[in-house]
Amino acid sequence: MKPTVGWGTVGNIFSAGDLDLYLSNGGTSVFVDVLMLAVSDLAATAWDYRFATMLTRQDQGVMGRGAVGFDLADIDWGRTAQQRAEAKDFVLRVVDLASRRHRWDELNYFPPFAESYLRRFRAMVEAFDPATARDDGITFPRPDETTPASCVRHRVLSSLPLLEGCVFCFAGVTFAK
Repeated sequence: MKPTVGWGTVGNIFSAGDLDLYLSNGGTSVFVDVLMLAVSDLAATAWDYRFATMLTRQDQGVMGRGAVGFDLADIDWGRTAQQRAEAKDFVLRVVDLASRRHRWDELNYFPPFAESYLRRFRAMVEAFDPATARDDGITFPRPDETTPASCVRHRVLSSLPLLEGCVFCFAGVTFAK
């Protein structure tokens, strides 16, 4: 996590080696929203749920504005080449599903810049070599820190029962449907 402050603007940085995706607080909220819609419908394995939990921790409504972001190098991608490949493939599938505007019609807003955020993030993930990761033990939730809980109202994964809501609950988002 590398929050950045400059020229009176606070934002968040998502990194992968030398590549960064800097987003304003509003941009970060949109980025997390569209990823949560996709990850919630794709997560199936323990690693997938760990990744989803990490995304729930990007909720600025809980963590604070300008206080989120992560570096792909800080994630535990797995011990074997096969585990790392499967984890990377999952993240790419999540981004691809989000890029196809998966469930965006349920949002009470249109995210006009989300596609460019997702394109940039996909390029970062694609270029990243998980074998170079150095799991920092903080960024990526341990298996015992995840829960496949779902917010009934918004049908997305949440940190329940740790938190009483999901990224949409804390932002006060009501879905269009």
